[in-house]
Amino acid sequence: MKQKIYSVGIGILISILMLCANTTTAQTKVKNIVLVHGAFADGSGWEAVYKILTKQGYKVSVVGNPNTSLADDAAATKRVLDRQNGPAILVGHSYGGAIITEAGNHPNVAGLVYIAAFAPDANETLLQLLQSGPPAPNSGFLPPDAAGFIWYDRSKYHSGFCADIPKEKADFMADSQIPVSASVFGASVSNPAWKNKPTWYIVATEDQTIPPDGERFMAKRMGAKVTEIKASHVVFMSQPKAVVDVIDIAAKGALK
Repeated sequence: MKQKIYSVGIGILISILMLCANTTTAQTKVKNIVLVHGAFADGSGWEAVYKILTKQGYKVSVVGNPNTSLADDAAATKRVLDRQNGPAILVGHSYGGAIITEAGNHPNVAGLVYIAAFAPDANETLLQLLQSGPPAPNSGFLPPDAAGFIWYDRSKYHSGFCADIPKEKADFMADSQIPVSASVFGASVSNPAWKNKPTWYIVATEDQTIPPDGERFMAKRMGAKVTEIKASHVVFMSQPKAVVDVIDIAAKGALK
């Protein structure tokens, strides 16, 4: 009888240990992904990435940041982060990198993924970053309009912004672009989140908007885990699966 009770007890103990192990394993993978777009685009550009991630079981949220100021855009991102049930990977493209550098200090953020993105240091402006190296050879930034917003030159939108997607799609994006307040290029972050959170960076090697060498510099400075993809500035649209693979790696590694 004692042997039977002992065997049952061992069986229950093993079951409990297996349950704890499975729970621990589940907790080591972040299940929430928050995507932040940059200038001259909107959240719809994330559609392909969104679909792949959701099919893989992730809960994905797309921030509709207004591009009206760094403070406004970071606040919009924090509102979405407030809605997450558990830790999240925060992903930013282009100017969205500056946004996640500010908003990434949110307690729900477990890790950061920069995609061909600005990653400013403390008290460093985007203008300083742009002026710190050779300009992108085909960038189409226009001077601020009367309201203080910057647009991307339609004649250069396809070649300079998204050369590896179909021209018909590029034309639509150019005509539906969301301009960015010129103020964002003079704004700065006091406490960059990448100094406190694990970070990944995707360099778009054919980028004509942010020079690839500039992307490499920012990634190295952060100590980010770097992936290089032969693609234009909108690598997340032209090669969504390759981008998802990096986000998935981040989700699996951020809590370890």
